[in-house]
Amino acid sequence: MGKIWRGRFEGYSLNSFKKDLVSGTIVGIVAIPLAMSFAIASGVKPEYGIYTAIIAGILISLFGGSKYQIGGPTGAFVPILLGVVLVYGYEDLLLAGLMAGIMLVLMGVLRLGVLIQYIPRPVTIGFTAGIAVIIFTGQIANFLGLQGLEQHERFIDNMWEIASHLNTMNVYSIFIAILCLAIILITPKVLPKVPGPLMGIVISSVVAAIFFNGQVATIGSTYGAIPNTLPQLKLPEISFERLVSLLGPAFVIAMLGAIESLLSAVVADGMTNSKHNSNRELIGQGIANMVTPLFGGIPATGAIARTATNIKFGATSPMSGVIHGLFVLITLLLFAPLAVHIPLASLAPVLMVVAWNMSERKHFAHVLKLKSGDSLVLIITFLLTVFTSLTIAVFVGLLLAILIFVKRMSDMLIVSKVLPDHKNNGKVQSHVVSESRDCPQISIYTIEGPLFFGAAQTFEERILKSLHYKPQILVLRMGKVPFIDATGEAYLRNIVRNFKSQGGRLLVTGVQPSLKTLLNKSGLTNEIGEHNFFEHTGDAINCALGCVNRNSCIGCKHYAFRECEELSTTKIS
Repeated sequence: MGKIWRGRFEGYSLNSFKKDLVSGTIVGIVAIPLAMSFAIASGVKPEYGIYTAIIAGILISLFGGSKYQIGGPTGAFVPILLGVVLVYGYEDLLLAGLMAGIMLVLMGVLRLGVLIQYIPRPVTIGFTAGIAVIIFTGQIANFLGLQGLEQHERFIDNMWEIASHLNTMNVYSIFIAILCLAIILITPKVLPKVPGPLMGIVISSVVAAIFFNGQVATIGSTYGAIPNTLPQLKLPEISFERLVSLLGPAFVIAMLGAIESLLSAVVADGMTNSKHNSNRELIGQGIANMVTPLFGGIPATGAIARTATNIKFGATSPMSGVIHGLFVLITLLLFAPLAVHIPLASLAPVLMVVAWNMSERKHFAHVLKLKSGDSLVLIITFLLTVFTSLTIAVFVGLLLAILIFVKRMSDMLIVSKVLPDHKNNGKVQSHVVSESRDCPQISIYTIEGPLFFGAAQTFEERILKSLHYKPQILVLRMGKVPFIDATGEAYLRNIVRNFKSQGGRLLVTGVQPSLKTLLNKSGLTNEIGEHNFFEHTGDAINCALGCVNRNSCIGCKHYAFRECEELSTTKIS
């Protein structure tokens, strides 16, 4: 641990602390409205989001693997947490978050951080865009000031709920929401160093309090007062039944938290030319999510926007993340009573802008333009995220991506029958082979591409066709086969046994060292015979010509004996 801290704070100075103080304070200002907004959108009280920003924010900075990561509640979690709250309740959400934290720590300890990079980009873009749609549409009711709505887990049910309550629109809420949205969009252009969401919420809240007091729903009127203290440590009730029932939600929270935090860390790396430790980041995320529920906080992860803001304003170390958490804590202690006056209509545009920014719209459009298998993966993942659940979307998206990848890889396998071309220095080529020109005694095949489960059957079918003519020699040129999996090895073994059973001899050329090692381990080298492996195709053909029946060659209409004689003196690679 000492070594880790020395690396993360190496060369730290008073000037570095001043930079961290500025960046941490600004990020803290940005985090406060977002924390409350995400909590409300997740179906819990706003103070739970603040608790999360404080505790998880500090712990992720202290124990994570990125110097610049800012942790806390994020928009990506909103539909997941809302679903857990609606189905299981808030208390079970805390237990699911704790379980997710344990899973994250285990993932880090087992060094599984690198596996996240194997999730295809169309899948992450698809579910991120789907989450953005759910967040955006989930704020329509607050934007319009609709009343009497019931929250549902399914997107369609929520849309129907909004449509059936349009008659309860509140013009005052709409005005406040539009005012807040306008300020959020204008502030970066006029005052680039001032957080737009904070300005929007403060000004619109003041306007609502002065001109529309009691006419617009606020945090206080909906959720009651926000306590200006942290809750006491409380262990959730744990039973075997609850643990089993929450395994699914906890796993989804852990996986999404891992993906989101590592993506955020990668963004930070790109902005600072640094390198994060993915496994340590997962451990830090896990510790934060194990501790935060004990104080009533909701699941947290790395926040890309806040991390980018942290870097933009000059952060130099994890201390900026700690300062961000402490700033939120001080604000809670001093100004919590004021938060009850914030209109829900002011929070709606904040989340709508967050959803718009996280929607990956440019990348979404780019992948769609490709009109490829990736486009299909993207669309299906997106639609399933919106209309079913993130769990189903990611599972189906990954499965579809794997199937498309297997199809692409299998199409890369080329199995072609070849013969030496005497017009081209004896190089073996496929165009030389025709119905009128072939050798019935020696069959030569070039295999190019990976020999794995998706392509092994095609390989076997092509080779077995040649065996029907019962040649004496079968030469397999495997110099361009990068690897063979267990299925490919089984099919190759089947070919070897079939050919040997009919009295033929199999010669293999150009096998790469790594592939030869695998064949040695599987026993195929012994089955084929070490003496039947050749470095060059020419050596194998010379050996083959010494084994065939030359009398048969004399009467061969397909490949003249004279040409066979020429082959014996030709060096073919």
